[in-house]
Amino acid sequence: MATSEKSRASEFDMPDIKLSVRDVFEIECDWQVPAFSQASEHVPEIDKAYRFDPDTTLAILAGFAFNRRVLLQGYHGTGKSTHIEQVAARLNWPCIRVNLDSHISRIDLIGKDAIVLKDGKQITEYHEGMLPWALQRACALVFDEYDAGRPDVMFVIQRVLEVEGKLTLLDQNRVIQPHAGFRLFATANTIGLGDTTGLYHGTHALNQGQLDRWNIVATLNYLPAEEEEAIVAAKVPSFAVSDKKEALRGMVALANLTRQSFMQGDISTVMSPRTVITWAENTEIFGDLAAAFRLSFLNKCDESERAAVGELYQRCMGAEVSA
Repeated sequence: MATSEKSRASEFDMPDIKLSVRDVFEIECDWQVPAFSQASEHVPEIDKAYRFDPDTTLAILAGFAFNRRVLLQGYHGTGKSTHIEQVAARLNWPCIRVNLDSHISRIDLIGKDAIVLKDGKQITEYHEGMLPWALQRACALVFDEYDAGRPDVMFVIQRVLEVEGKLTLLDQNRVIQPHAGFRLFATANTIGLGDTTGLYHGTHALNQGQLDRWNIVATLNYLPAEEEEAIVAAKVPSFAVSDKKEALRGMVALANLTRQSFMQGDISTVMSPRTVITWAENTEIFGDLAAAFRLSFLNKCDESERAAVGELYQRCMGAEVSA
């Protein structure tokens, strides 16, 4: 859906076509979702190998089609943010991601006065932050790591969570009305109750009044083994050939065992689908499954747990791996 600079759509436009969910996403659903016929510069690139989870896809599409605020929750590496991006890519909908790490402040989000040089003179000029910039455009704004945001930032976001959510800029004496094509999404590893596992340091419990303002909360967790194998094979095509398919099955089986062990409290590090893809890519580089496993995952594990992970490796791969 790439377009030339001359034919690119404006981000101030509104969707001008409708797409069939059944045709585009291969989901049994009669929805016709608004979309843009042309892409603008902030439309993500389409990943043709991406595999859509039907329930999560419908939740995201509801956000685009019906202007619902959608929060995706799930373990790391399951593709929450990418899922939103890939839906947006197929709708030609501009999409901007903001990571709410501890360095993002209220000023970063709203904007600030800055001293600039004009006609040889220093003047003070207001520079918009990402929130007012996105709010005035047909744009999907995605807050990653939503449960890690600072309290002052979260209260700014709370203002715009309602569909009619206007943003008041006190310093500018302005009230910004959201563009009709503005959409708001967020991703989180926890569901707003804080981190009870110790896996996601830096996350916070969310204000329940704010959590209540999200219209749709969907959970995206790990895919069935066959789906995960297909994703890895699509990303690293050498693992799609017959002589590596058995190794790929073992790799995904090992990842699932680490997830089960993590949930049982036996180990504190878990293999995400992203890690499996990295393992496959590193195998291409080093030409050795065991060496690539050490470099991709085993060295991230606590030393006291490496023997247990090594046993899982031996069970799935039929060989030993040295810690």
